[in-house]
Amino acid sequence: MIIMPEEGQNLNELRKEFQDKKKELSKLRSTLNSQNSEKEKAYRELKSVRDKIRDRQDKIKVFKKERDGLTKQVKKFKKERDEFNKIVKEKSGQKREVDKKKQELFSKTDIQGNPSSIKREILQLETKIETEVIPFSTEKQLNKKIKEFKSQLKKLDALGDAWKEISSTSSDFSESRKKAEEAHKKVQEFAGQSQGKHEEINKLFEEVKSFKKEEQPFVEKHLKLKVGYENTRREVEEIQKRVKELAKSLNEEDERDYKSKARERTDEVKEKMKKRQKLSTEDILAFQAIKN
Repeated sequence: MIIMPEEGQNLNELRKEFQDKKKELSKLRSTLNSQNSEKEKAYRELKSVRDKIRDRQDKIKVFKKERDGLTKQVKKFKKERDEFNKIVKEKSGQKREVDKKKQELFSKTDIQGNPSSIKREILQLETKIETEVIPFSTEKQLNKKIKEFKSQLKKLDALGDAWKEISSTSSDFSESRKKAEEAHKKVQEFAGQSQGKHEEINKLFEEVKSFKKEEQPFVEKHLKLKVGYENTRREVEEIQKRVKELAKSLNEEDERDYKSKARERTDEVKEKMKKRQKLSTEDILAFQAIKN
C-alpha cells in the first residue's frame, strides 16, 4: 500500500510520521528485548521447580516398584510360614505322644541321651586317649566310660522301631518349626523394608505437594510476562509494517519529485539548445536523467 500526500497528509507530515514511527519502533524493540529476558528468567525459575517435581515423581515410581516387589516377598513368606505353622500344629500332638513314649522307654532303662549325642561322647573320649598323654589310671576310667556308652547304644539299638519313630517325629517337628521361624524372620525383614519404602514415598509425595504450591506463582508470573511479550511483539510488527509503507511512499515521492525537477531542467536545456547556448555539465546530466 502506497501512502500519497493527497490522501490526507502532506509530504512533511509523512516524513514526520516516518521519523516518529522509527523512534517508537526503536523503543518498542528495547522493551521487547527486556520483556523477553524477564520472560526467559521466569521460565527458568518455573522449569527449576518443575524439574524438582519431576525428579520426585520419578523416584516415587521407582520406590513404588521396589515396595511392590517387597510386598510380594512378604506375601510369599507369610504363606510359607503359615504352611509350616500348620504342619507344626499338626505334628505337635504326635510330638507329645512320642515324648511320652520316650520317657516311658527311658524309665525302663538307664539310658541317658540319644544315639547321636552318645556317639559324639564316645568319639571325643577315643580321640582323647589316642592324642593325649594321660596316666594309665585315667585311661582306664575313660575306657570304662566308653564301654558304658557303647552299652547304652546297644540298648537303644534293641529298642529298634520305637526309637526310630521317636527320632523321626522329633526331627520332623524341629525341622518344620525351624522353617516356620525362618519364614517368619523373612516376613519381618521384607515387611520392614517395604514399610521403609512406603515412608519414603509418603515423604516424596509431601515434597511434590509443597513444590506444586511453589510452582503456581511462577506459572502465573511466566504467563503474564509471555502475554505482555506477545502484545509488544505484535505492536512491533504493526509499526514495522507502517514504517516500511512510509519508507516506500517517501522513496517514490522523492523519485517523482526528482523526475519533476529533472523535467523542468530538461525543458531549460532544450531551450538552451534551441538558442544554441552552451550546456553545462549539470544540464547534460539532467537531460540524460529524464531520458532514462
